[in-house]
Amino acid sequence: MNSEKTARPRAKTDAEDGPRIGVIGLGNMGAPMASRLLGAFPRSVAVTARRPEQARPLVDAGASWAGTPRELGEQCDVVLSVLPDLPQLEAALDGEDGILAGARGRDLLLVICSTSSPVGVGELAERLGESEEGRVRVVDAPVSGGVEGAEAGTLSIMVGGAEEDVERAEPVLRACGTPKHLGPLGSGQVAKACNQLVVGATAMALGEAAALASRSGLDVARLFDLLSRGYADSRVLRTRGVAMAAEDYRPGGLAAYMVKDLRFGADVAGAAAVNPALLPVLLESYEELVGRGLGDQDLSVTRRYVEER
Repeated sequence: MNSEKTARPRAKTDAEDGPRIGVIGLGNMGAPMASRLLGAFPRSVAVTARRPEQARPLVDAGASWAGTPRELGEQCDVVLSVLPDLPQLEAALDGEDGILAGARGRDLLLVICSTSSPVGVGELAERLGESEEGRVRVVDAPVSGGVEGAEAGTLSIMVGGAEEDVERAEPVLRACGTPKHLGPLGSGQVAKACNQLVVGATAMALGEAAALASRSGLDVARLFDLLSRGYADSRVLRTRGVAMAAEDYRPGGLAAYMVKDLRFGADVAGAAAVNPALLPVLLESYEELVGRGLGDQDLSVTRRYVEER
């Protein structure tokens, strides 16, 4: 992908409406989100990745290739970060090959789709506001719905930021799902912490249920089918139950990420003066799961974790 066709930004014509959009972080979530954006904004999406092969299907479908984060900043008005967390984003922002160097002197909207610390997001926005003289604006927009939601464009998108910044981001985010503006910057991350508390608890409960059923001689697949018809039904059961019943833990959403997410939830609880009962137990359980070497497996590995304890 170092050809002249893909390495250089294509000039935008007056006939092309909408923003020029960049995506950095083409993993399990970022790649399908970029594909949805490309479908909604043909010829207006650029992508970059540390491993160019991650971007090849998108480039073949019409996305522009940015060889460095700086080139992404040069090409784009809106940049979506689907990197794992803020440290990876800050590394891509700074330096002579960073996004900020490419965008210098122009207005840029940075949309943070990772699950991150609300405090950290606010500190990053403050730093960028000072160093870039207000030209770089930040919206936090973590997502939920898994790979299947990213592929279908049905993600739940939790948005925080100033009204004018969110208005600018929403048409872009609608290509990936349903964005909801929940409040000032950081509100999306608070909402995602709440989301992950529920998801983490449900996945752990399903793992325990599978272990109880299996050791008691029940067919886990039949049990989960039955549970899906009653109050125990959930999106987690429907998307992870089949894998859990089959003991197929190939990674989709890594279980290790739940530790990071629940730690952010603990930070939110502290800031809100809430003394949670369930969150500390969940965090300890997922830390133990990762300590047992299961963190690189799918979240459905909670069944194996319980069975091996």
